[in-house]
Amino acid sequence: MQLIDGKATAEAIKKEIREEVEQMRREGKRVPHLAAVLVGNDGASETYVNNKIKTCHDIGFESSLLRFDASMTEDELLAEVEKLNDNDEVDGFIVQLPLPKHIDVLKVTEAILPEKDVDGFHPINIGRMTQQVPCYIPATPKGIMQLLERYKIPTAGKHCVVIGRSNIVGTPMSVLLSRNTYPGNCTVTLCHSKTENMAEITRQADIIVAAIGQPFFLKGDMVKEGAVVIDVGMTRIPSDKTKTGYRLVGDVDFESVAPKCSYITPVPGGVGPMTIIGLVQNTLLSAKKVVYASTRNEVRS
Repeated sequence: MQLIDGKATAEAIKKEIREEVEQMRREGKRVPHLAAVLVGNDGASETYVNNKIKTCHDIGFESSLLRFDASMTEDELLAEVEKLNDNDEVDGFIVQLPLPKHIDVLKVTEAILPEKDVDGFHPINIGRMTQQVPCYIPATPKGIMQLLERYKIPTAGKHCVVIGRSNIVGTPMSVLLSRNTYPGNCTVTLCHSKTENMAEITRQADIIVAAIGQPFFLKGDMVKEGAVVIDVGMTRIPSDKTKTGYRLVGDVDFESVAPKCSYITPVPGGVGPMTIIGLVQNTLLSAKKVVYASTRNEVRS
């Protein structure tokens, strides 16, 4: 069994990005600028956004954090999105999820210009992804694909089971892994909470991507010998062994699953760091304008 070290891989890619940004600076070009919008004070969101800001600092990006109270109205948030759309100094921005229940997530997502949607959630980016047209790929799937590539894990002809059908991870992963490319060319089965005989299906998998949001969901008896397991889950559970009073666990029961695997990602230190890498890579693409020149007229007409 070999651990897929997302933290080490992320550090290697950060070094590559930092060198490219330094070259941009030497050439007198404006360095990439990523902005984040945080509504409310969700603890996990605070941690995630702070890690994004730290990564921007590490690689030489400019960054901005816009904080708003949870009582912010939907119209007020949409107005802030419009300001960021119109700000030529901001290459990409994210509106951190989850949002307060009174705000329509889809309405906010669709208000972000696709050319600045570095999370890759806008329907135009998702549509372009399914047609293999240049786009911003959702950050977590993008990070996972790079882990598979950098660890040279064979994917062609393999049976991949994706557990979870969210628009953020599960559904885009199923699309990316089925593409005629590397990593890709998998036969993909997409499972979810209504899937019957889940264990029977996962035991057939050469590669499993667990993204269902249920701690310890995937057990050792659900995995065949030699499988590759990618754990996307990240849930806080109480712990009396940490200073914070909680610890992070994944969707995989690591102790029972890991001994059967050829490769497995840990939690923390697996997919998490690579999600931020996917985000800053999309921001760099936006700054270089290699995906979109402008979709402003396309979206607003």
